[in-house]
Amino acid sequence: MNNYKDLKLWQKSVDLTVSIYEATASFPKEEMYGLTSQIKRSAVSIPSNIAEGAGRNTKKDFNNFLGISTGSSCELDTQLIIANRVGFLEVSILQALQKDITEIQKMNWALKRSLKLTKD
Repeated sequence: MNNYKDLKLWQKSVDLTVSIYEATASFPKEEMYGLTSQIKRSAVSIPSNIAEGAGRNTKKDFNNFLGISTGSSCELDTQLIIANRVGFLEVSILQALQKDITEIQKMNWALKRSLKLTKD
């Protein structure tokens, strides 16, 4: 359907995922299979669902996967807040990541809205 690599939303989501990997590199080793892993999986889920949705046959399917991507971004935001509260993530890094998440969410909603306005 769409070349997902051309989508700014996908590109920014990949950039966010890289930033997440960098931000979690200093998390305690005992969290490698806990919060660190969950944060990384949520981050990876965002561009992955955008890509999968773009590869589907209908705009309705694409829209559904964009919804899943939005859910993953909300999950990621929550996990980052928890990481901050338990002392793993500095406030300044949290705020920068949240700014990126908010931008991605807005772009996602705009794309979802545009898909609803067009025919398959």
